[in-house]
Amino acid sequence: MYDFPNSIYFLCRYCADHSVTSVVIRGLAEHKVTLGAPLCPCRFYEDKNVEAKDGYWNCPCVPMRERKECHCMLFLTEDNDFAGESQDISIEEVNNLTAN
Repeated sequence: MYDFPNSIYFLCRYCADHSVTSVVIRGLAEHKVTLGAPLCPCRFYEDKNVEAKDGYWNCPCVPMRERKECHCMLFLTEDNDFAGESQDISIEEVNNLTAN
């Protein structure tokens, strides 16, 4: 997918509910393919192409980079009530949890 800066990745955990993590990862991957950037899939955009080029909401977004605030619940600090113990999820699990 995308190599996140170590300072973000190692300070955060995935959501305890891996279905949340899976949907966000799938959305980021689809945006990377269709828009050329991992645009946050959890927001509404009038024009996704403009937003992807702007970069503010490209994952990791500015709020995550600056304040460690992830609207999507993909990256959670350890003290967050929804944070799981894991920083790992397999592509198989993502596919299983996002299959229609």
